[in-house]
Amino acid sequence: MKEAARAASGARVDLLLIAELVEPGSRVLDVGAGDGELLELLATTRGCDARGIEISRAGVNAGVARGLAVIQGDADIDLADYPDDAFDYVILSQTLQATRRPKWVLEQMLRVGRRVIVSIPNFGFWRVRLDLLLNGRMPSTENLPYSWYDTPNIHFCTIRDFVALVGEVGARIEHATALNGYGQKVRLNLPWAVWNLLGEQAVFLLSRGK
Repeated sequence: MKEAARAASGARVDLLLIAELVEPGSRVLDVGAGDGELLELLATTRGCDARGIEISRAGVNAGVARGLAVIQGDADIDLADYPDDAFDYVILSQTLQATRRPKWVLEQMLRVGRRVIVSIPNFGFWRVRLDLLLNGRMPSTENLPYSWYDTPNIHFCTIRDFVALVGEVGARIEHATALNGYGQKVRLNLPWAVWNLLGEQAVFLLSRGK
């Protein structure tokens, strides 16, 4: 994440946006908790009962070192073990594209949580398109920094792809925000096609469809 896309507090802007979407005092599960940055933010600024699962032992150790409730787990498998409505919010930040079964993961999150928050890097961002067009090679950006042969991201998607997936699983978008390459919000009243071009990443608040 670019330095410009961090707030004065030092936290990533997308994590601050996620925290703002969570009601204070909520029960939260952070899937793919990483080093616990979001969990700590939710606990300290929103007073949440925040727990996390993380596939890497290094991430779990970092979260535990912060005094957080993080266990080792695989989103592609272990979400099935959680009961329905176990949490008020289930969060997946910049991780959906790294799962083996993104549709199944999203469906499980919607089952386990009353609301779901997902943030994604946008492979349809204009700089990604331009780099691919001009150089003819898989792009590398701040949000997608890996080479094609060592990336953990196995299901690249765009904002429009994710919106389509939300429709397929029967969920409803309650709120969405796209961020440009400087971490600034893209105008809310623009259509998805424009967000897909201008947004380097996006944050979605979802609920089960009726």
